[in-house]
Amino acid sequence: MLGLAADRLRADMNRLLSFLFHQGILDEQFLQLQQLQDETSPNFVSEVVNIYFHESEKLLRNLRSLLMDREFSDYNKMGIHLNQFMGSSSSIGAKRIRNVCLAFRAASDQNNRAGYIHAAFAPPFFSASTFVLECIRGART
Repeated sequence: MLGLAADRLRADMNRLLSFLFHQGILDEQFLQLQQLQDETSPNFVSEVVNIYFHESEKLLRNLRSLLMDREFSDYNKMGIHLNQFMGSSSSIGAKRIRNVCLAFRAASDQNNRAGYIHAAFAPPFFSASTFVLECIRGART
């Protein structure tokens, strides 16, 4: 009975990953991450993704507080947070989030606050990040 449940869970996970790839949310870097998982570290991908989400939440809080500051002028600090978020997103294959970070970065390079806000509230960012967060959190429970 346990084998059937594990097979069903594996099939569900494969369908979810296929959907995420098809939607452009994940890229081939995620597949490379999966290849690093083996019998000696069966939870490797889950652990890396959990670290990514923990760090991403901190970076997003920092970015949000910078954006909410009406007197904001430290575009260099914003760029540093964006580079960290973009790098970690790239390293786990979070393609769509990385692309939004690129839009943020372009606004940062131009000191364009309105561009930040547009990138921050663009539907692809929220739908991608929220969807992936909820899927992973659901898989952990």
